[in-house]
Amino acid sequence: MNPLQLKDIKPLSEYEAFRKPFRERIIALKKRRRVPLGDRLTLVFENRDTILFQIQEMMRVEHIYDPEKIQDELNTYNPLIAGPGELSATLFIEITEPDRIKEILDQLRGIDSGRCVFVELGADRIAGRFEEGHSNEEKLSAVHYVRFRFSPEQRAAFRNDTVPAALIVDHPNYQARTVLDKAVRQELAGDLG
Repeated sequence: MNPLQLKDIKPLSEYEAFRKPFRERIIALKKRRRVPLGDRLTLVFENRDTILFQIQEMMRVEHIYDPEKIQDELNTYNPLIAGPGELSATLFIEITEPDRIKEILDQLRGIDSGRCVFVELGADRIAGRFEEGHSNEEKLSAVHYVRFRFSPEQRAAFRNDTVPAALIVDHPNYQARTVLDKAVRQELAGDLG
């Protein structure tokens, strides 16, 4: 997918005019691209449209008009758009008990190591590669950005409904497996190029 450029961004006055239908379309799109992984994790697979929406909303909320500042937003969010042969997702650690946030995040430290979250295709596992800077030895963020890089053979297997596909988390303190249904696979297959 091509990165977003300044020319793709609508000025706030224009954005307000079409925000409602655009927002409704993106909500429906994200619903199709949202995959729960057990009771604590959710992955939302990003694409050019979801990132465009994020940037437009940031501009709206923060009243960003300056082209340099808009470019800063593009520089921040463009890396979340999947490259060729990749899926890119935002991983959310969802904690509904405010008094347990630190405890649960501490238990999940290391989930972003590249050895815990996978796309499984048949007997093949594709490890998630996490963006750095969202954790350290002392704390873990509740939001992470992760990429899954597919070989040409894995892209073909992902498009083949006869090959089982799932998202897996295999962490010492949290294990889950979610089978990717046909609709999700079809939605994501376009991202793989």
